[in-house]
Amino acid sequence: MIEIQDDSLLRNSERERRNKRRFQIEQEVRYKMLYGQRIAETGNGKTMNISSGGVWFSTQSMLTTGMPVELSMTWPVLLNDNCPMKLMIYGCVVRSNERSAAVAIERYEFRTQGRNFPPGPQLGVEVQLTN
Repeated sequence: MIEIQDDSLLRNSERERRNKRRFQIEQEVRYKMLYGQRIAETGNGKTMNISSGGVWFSTQSMLTTGMPVELSMTWPVLLNDNCPMKLMIYGCVVRSNERSAAVAIERYEFRTQGRNFPPGPQLGVEVQLTN
């Protein structure tokens, strides 16, 4: 589900402090907390909103602020209406509580995902040995 949040609809004349448009995209996300070249912690969650500057997502535990993190999520739109995509996000945790975290995006990349095709007939060559 993708929903655009319109800042002009905020109540009580509250103006949004963020300068990037946020999209209400709810997708499963996998995260890896990185400690140098090692993975310090992994988990699963769900994105709540995403912009070009950051991601807010649910977590299984409180993440350490300032730690580098790698996020991986299936993109909800197919490339050329055919090919599944995965969005990889690399950034730093800027805010966290027991159930969610915000990550500032430092860089991102889209990757294509392989399809899971049903098993088909086995192609092979039948060999008969004769004396």
